Amino acid sequence: MQRRKVKRILIGAFAGCAVLVDAGAAAAQAAAANEQVAIATPPAGSAAWVSDHSTGLRLPDPATADATTVAAFFAALDPADTERLTAAYPLVVGNLDGAPLALRYHANRIAIAAERDRARARAADRALDATARALATARADDSEHLLAEGRQILAFDPRGRGLVSEVYGDLATAQRVSVLVPGSDADLGHFDQAVDPLRSPAGMARALLAEEHRQAPGTRTAVIAWTGYVTPSGLGPDAVTARLADVAAPRLVRLLAGLKVTSHPAGPPALFCHSYGSVVCGTAAPRIDEGSPTDVVVFGSPGMGVESATELGRGVEVWATRNRSDWIGNVPYLEVGGLGHGADPTSTAFGAMDVSSTGAEGHNGYFAQGTASLHNFGAIALGHYDSVSHPPTVA
Repeated sequence: MQRRKVKRILIGAFAGCAVLVDAGAAAAQAAAANEQVAIATPPAGSAAWVSDHSTGLRLPDPATADATTVAAFFAALDPADTERLTAAYPLVVGNLDGAPLALRYHANRIAIAAERDRARARAADRALDATARALATARADDSEHLLAEGRQILAFDPRGRGLVSEVYGDLATAQRVSVLVPGSDADLGHFDQAVDPLRSPAGMARALLAEEHRQAPGTRTAVIAWTGYVTPSGLGPDAVTARLADVAAPRLVRLLAGLKVTSHPAGPPALFCHSYGSVVCGTAAPRIDEGSPTDVVVFGSPGMGVESATELGRGVEVWATRNRSDWIGNVPYLEVGGLGHGADPTSTAFGAMDVSSTGAEGHNGYFAQGTASLHNFGAIALGHYDSVSHPPTVA
């Protein structure tokens, strides 16, 4: 009983600090916050997929098969069987790291269209109450937007709030690849926002790709907006524990393993980890081994679950920034009884490379045009490390 009381007090302290800084939005989020159900199992259809022996081949188990095994399976598969299996199990094929990129895009279009139609049917069902129909209408609209011409959906899972990941640029031929790992409240409904787009994973990814093109128009680049995990909702209990990050980290590692066999950039993909996404990246970091260090850029971070960058392993090079008006700087940087995310990555003692974010404002302003943070993110993504600016040294 006492432990639960202490936990509630600590959660209130973390959320309360944010509320004091940004009372309107944060208080509304905190009031609506609830614990989320993490998605750790393979997508719908996986059990039937594993039991399917129609090809005469053993189909790779989505729960256990590594990316190399998946790639080898599709390389050996007859084109007709490939099309048939994709039509029968689009959610499986569309989420298999290691499957051919074009095939995943195709499979996810099938899965998204099916989700749109299912949602439309619910929206038209007068047996449902008005709230359920409104939610179904929103889901149908969100799905329809993903079906726009030219969109490359790398992963899609309609369970819960909805998971979606999208590629910007030509991932198959890119010389430099970046992966954006978002924080709280990222899901299908908030993946691509027309109003205030830099609050959404899609908007941030597009801004990074445009900056890369501005700095190096002759370099082939691609950016992945990866909402491949269940994120915290608001500033409730999930935002101050690593529970969701613990489930997300293996999924991020599998994504990177899949990219090793389906894309061939000049170096490991760079990770750009916003807010709670930096907890995910910190949890995944010790499992990342790409031969040469992976750049991990954390911004607006509540911590990475460790006290210093050395605890993240030799497989990563950590960069960190936080602008002065970002409310996250007022959240306690500590870990007590599983609450909190450890030391401040922007502190000198942490040992990350400091990155300037001059011009950025607030928790979601790091990709705004003209900011030092956007320039620096583009330079890191391109491997132009000499172009990265740093905050002035404080005497």
